[in-house]
Amino acid sequence: MIPRLVVAAPASGAGKTTVAVGLMAALRQAGHTVAGFKVGPDYIDPGFHSVATGRPGRNLDPMLQGEERVAPLFAHGAAGADLAVVEGVMGLYDGALGTEGYASTAHVSKLLKAPVVLVVDASAAGRSVGAVVHGFVAFDTEVRIVGVILNKVGSDRHEAEVRAGVAPTGVPVLGVLRRDTRLTVPSRHLGLVPADEQREQAVNAVDAAAGLVRQGVDLEAFVAAARTAVELDVEAWDPAAEVTPAEEGRPVVAVAGGPVFSFRYTETTELLVAAGADVVTFDPLSDPLPEATSALYLGGGFPELHGEALAANAELRRQVATEIAAGLPVIAECAGLLYLCRELDGHPMTGVLPATGRMTGSLTLGYRTAIAATTTTFFDEGRRVRGHEFHRTTVDLDTEVDPAWYLPGGVEGIAQPRVHASYLHLHWTATPDVPARLVAAARVHAGMEK
Repeated sequence: MIPRLVVAAPASGAGKTTVAVGLMAALRQAGHTVAGFKVGPDYIDPGFHSVATGRPGRNLDPMLQGEERVAPLFAHGAAGADLAVVEGVMGLYDGALGTEGYASTAHVSKLLKAPVVLVVDASAAGRSVGAVVHGFVAFDTEVRIVGVILNKVGSDRHEAEVRAGVAPTGVPVLGVLRRDTRLTVPSRHLGLVPADEQREQAVNAVDAAAGLVRQGVDLEAFVAAARTAVELDVEAWDPAAEVTPAEEGRPVVAVAGGPVFSFRYTETTELLVAAGADVVTFDPLSDPLPEATSALYLGGGFPELHGEALAANAELRRQVATEIAAGLPVIAECAGLLYLCRELDGHPMTGVLPATGRMTGSLTLGYRTAIAATTTTFFDEGRRVRGHEFHRTTVDLDTEVDPAWYLPGGVEGIAQPRVHASYLHLHWTATPDVPARLVAAARVHAGMEK
C-alpha cells in the first residue's frame, strides 16, 4: 500500500504545479522516496517531477492508456517509493469535453482510491474561499478532499480571513503559501520550458518551490493525510508481460533525446527494452546516429525553436536520410515529423519526407480518435487508436502522400512502408504491439531475422 495524495485545484492557474513540485522536492529532502505522477498527456510537468524526486516522471491518463491501466501503471511507477504525489490537470472535475469528467483529476483519484488536497488561489478572495471548498467537497462525495493548501496569500490578516471562511467546511488547512516571485520559470508558446532544455533554471525553480513548501506547508500533516489512502488491490503493470522478446540478439533502437526531443513517456523506453531492444538515446543537436542503429524513434519537443542548430548537425541529417533510404524503420511523432521534413522554417532538415514544416499562429490541441489510413510496418490499415496533439506548427506537402491517419475532419501525417510520421502522440501502454513491431523490424534490418 503506497501512501498517496492527489494535488488538485478548482481551475488552471491556481499554482498546483508549483505546489506539487515543491511538495515532491521538500518530501524528498525530508528523507522520503517520492514517486511523482501527472494526470493527463502533459510531457513538461513530469520533467520537473523528475528533477524534484530523482525518479522518472510518469503520466496517468485514462484517455491515452485506457481506464483499466491507470491503477496498474501507478503501482508500477510507485514501486520502491514510500510516498506518491499525483499532480492533477485543469480543474478537479474537468475532463474530456462532452463527457461527465472522464479523464479528469477526480476520475483518476477515484481509480487510485486516493485522497485529494485542493490548492486554492486565494489572491482575490477572503471568506469566499470557504464557499469554493464547500462546493468542491459536495460536488462529488466519492472524491475525498482531505485538506486545503491556500496559495498566493497576501498577508497575515488575509490569511486569517481565508482560514475563517474555510473553517466551517471541516476541511483542514494543510498549508499557506505567500506570493513569491522566485517561482517564475521560463515559459513559451506551449507552456513551460522543459526541464531538459534549461536544467539549471529548472533545478533553481524546483529548489525555490521546495523552500516555499517547507516554510508554509505542514509536511507531517500532508504525509498523515496520504497515509489515509486505502489499499489499492491491483497488480502492477509490467512491460515484460506486454511484449515477448526474441531469444537471441538485441538490435539497437536509437531514441532521440536532448533538449529538442524531450517529449516521450517513460514507458516508451521500458517497452522497447522489454521487447528486446538495446535502447541508445542520442541528442540530434550534436550527436551522430548511434553505432549499429537498426530502428529509430523520434518523439516530440520544440524543434521549431532549434531549427538552425538541428540543421547545423549536417552529418546526422545525412546519416538519417541515407539509413532510411536503405530501409531503416522509423516512428516519428510531432517533432520527429518535422525533423523528417525537407525543411523547417527555412532550415534544412533530413529531407526524408516530401514536405516542409513551419510555425503558425494557431494552437492545435486535444485528444484524437484516429484510424490508420495506410498499412505500414507498425500499423495495419483500419487500426483505431487514441492519441493527443499539441503543436503550433503545420506541415505543407510537396506532393501527394499516403496519409498516416484518418482524423475527424480529414487526414494527417505521412506513411511509408517502414516510416510512420505524424503529429499524433500515442501512449504505447495502450498499443504494446507497436514497440514490439518496431523492435521486430529492427531485427530484420540488422539481419537477425528474415
